[in-house]
Amino acid sequence: MHFADLLKLSGILIVVIGLALRMRTTLVVVTAGLVTGIAAGLPLFSNEGLLQGLPFLTKPDQEGIVNMLGRAFADNRLMTLFIITLPAIGLAERYGLQEQSAKLIRRISAATVGRLSFVYQLFRVLNGMLGLRLNGHPAFVRPLIFPMSMGAAEAEFHTGNVEALPEDVVEEIKAANSASENYGNFYGQNLSPVQPGILLVFGVLTGLGYAVSVWTLVLYAIPITSISVILAAIQFWLLDRKHLRKEASTR
Repeated sequence: MHFADLLKLSGILIVVIGLALRMRTTLVVVTAGLVTGIAAGLPLFSNEGLLQGLPFLTKPDQEGIVNMLGRAFADNRLMTLFIITLPAIGLAERYGLQEQSAKLIRRISAATVGRLSFVYQLFRVLNGMLGLRLNGHPAFVRPLIFPMSMGAAEAEFHTGNVEALPEDVVEEIKAANSASENYGNFYGQNLSPVQPGILLVFGVLTGLGYAVSVWTLVLYAIPITSISVILAAIQFWLLDRKHLRKEASTR
């Protein structure tokens, strides 16, 4: 592989470094896109408008990087519709949604953080299979699943209130809830032929000349999703075991 070809992969390095340094995701992704496009020899702007004829910024009959970014945002603008739900979620939290969900889960003696996370993952997989797009983190995890998990942990540790839970336990709950959402959403959407993940893979393979169908891709996604569910079940079971040992040591 030539050095010029390696430069085209520089965007991956920028994303890894930027996310590792916890920089703003939007800034990191846009910068990676610009650098990758320039390394690939693409112009910054399409050859039209006021910049037409400037060879260092435009090229005839070739879409510019900035134009690509703008088109991609416009084509996927429906992905930002979740913002409309935020005021409703905020009002629900203001009037006790979290407290009521935590109160409900305390009444279920078998509820644990791991079991709740696993059930939620299965719920997200089912949503993916049905082709439903749910904005999991803002719409479900933050206002519902996290307080319910905190209520389950409160019952496990017999603290009397969630504020008394150990800080490391709270961080583990956040991680488990986020993991269940990410596992279920990422792999579950590959079980539907109308989800963006499958359509993206189908479009790329078709563009490369491979004769595939979306149903074939869904078929091959089934064992991967099944493995993710099994591994998650083990992960959440180990988390519950850890909490049991921790609770026993604090008696």
